Amino acid sequence: MRALHELIDVEDPAWPVLLGEVAGAVVPVEVVGGDVERGRAVLGQLQVSARSYLGGLVLNCGGLLVDGGWLRVFGSPDDAEAGGLPGLAEVNGMPAAFDPAWRPDAGLVVAQDVLGGVFALNGADPAGDGRPGGPGEVVYFAPEALRWEALGAGYAAWLSWVLGGDLKGFYEGVRWPGWHEEVAGLRRTEGFSFYPPLWTAEARRDLRGAGRRSVPMGELVGAGRESCLQLDGVDPGFLGIV
Repeated sequence: MRALHELIDVEDPAWPVLLGEVAGAVVPVEVVGGDVERGRAVLGQLQVSARSYLGGLVLNCGGLLVDGGWLRVFGSPDDAEAGGLPGLAEVNGMPAAFDPAWRPDAGLVVAQDVLGGVFALNGADPAGDGRPGGPGEVVYFAPEALRWEALGAGYAAWLSWVLGGDLKGFYEGVRWPGWHEEVAGLRRTEGFSFYPPLWTAEARRDLRGAGRRSVPMGELVGAGRESCLQLDGVDPGFLGIV
């Protein structure tokens, strides 16, 4: 167990490097104002260093709103500046006070998108938790497929890809004309519910014609989990508290 100052007072913090990547991002990125004390508490609970991208982001900002808010990467938001964006601690149900026995359930939820897709950092035993990929790898719960997908990268490489990679290609087939404007109208705790659902053949054939409405993210990811259970009898596990 490392003391908090050991996690924070590092010679090569990741934050300046990460800010450089944000400045050169190929998609619009908004850096949400952070709460330093919350960030310090999260670093202590997770035992991650400010040398890491995860530690640097959580300590120094409230999160990232990527591509107009389509993707929300969680940090430690200042309530006055976050506009309702939840923090990493809130989304993962971290204890209010440090608890050395607490661990994320199967994996740490690090981001969500407006479709109800969830990016999570695998725990120590992904296979035992029914998830693909290796320990410490980022996986994605795809709402159009109702399954976890391994992305072949840890947190730092994944975040660098988010900022400099091909989000358009990743989300090909699940975006529609005018999505920018519709996403701009969402609260930061909302996403889109589709009818027919994204995982149906009808929606895949004509996403533009599918009905959609804004709903709380908790309702959206809950519906994804319930659909997995009903259709496949498989529980994808924890998808975040929002």
